[in-house]
Amino acid sequence: MTKQEKVKFVINTLNKIYPEITIPLEHKNPYTLLIAVLLSAQSTDVGVNKITPLLFERADNPYDMVKFTVEEIRSIIKPVGLSPMKSKGIHGLSQILIDKYNGKVPKSFEALESFPAVGHKTASVVMSQAFGVPAFPVDTHIHRLMYRWNLSNGKNVTQTEKDAKRLFPKEIWNDLHLQIIWYGREYSPARGWNLEKDIITKTIGRKSVINEYYKSKKS
Repeated sequence: MTKQEKVKFVINTLNKIYPEITIPLEHKNPYTLLIAVLLSAQSTDVGVNKITPLLFERADNPYDMVKFTVEEIRSIIKPVGLSPMKSKGIHGLSQILIDKYNGKVPKSFEALESFPAVGHKTASVVMSQAFGVPAFPVDTHIHRLMYRWNLSNGKNVTQTEKDAKRLFPKEIWNDLHLQIIWYGREYSPARGWNLEKDIITKTIGRKSVINEYYKSKKS
């Protein structure tokens, strides 16, 4: 298969498996999505979805959030990990939203990435999922699969994002990155991986990855 044939195979396969796509993090508006994505750093979406209802019941907008102290926020979000940094980030960005943006999340990569505890991936998720702006946020699943599929060299997430944007049509980025995440979780996880169920990797995958898989099964 040529690289373009591999890309077409990925798109067609994912469209068949995931004709409808759901956003993994539960939220109700751009602000709560921003907070949920911030909380998801080095945490699972399942864990975040258990905590955010408790947090958003008390504060689902920046004006209510800043009424809490950093410590009060931390006490709620502690189970998701990295709570000292995340609680400061949540309080800090909420105050910035009030002071500079009338309490509304800006539709700008530059503005979002200037907020405390918000990096490029978080900004990309918000721009994509809240505002429909084409973006290709790369999480651990996408990074792993782009390498397994021999569509990126796996050096770092920045390079993986560049490769994904170069290979896949811009108009499908927002759906495709979610499809790849769901596929990675269900069919091509980091642990407990069964290549026989992973049709995409089995068909177009990097030979060294496939050989290593079978080698590990024999040992």
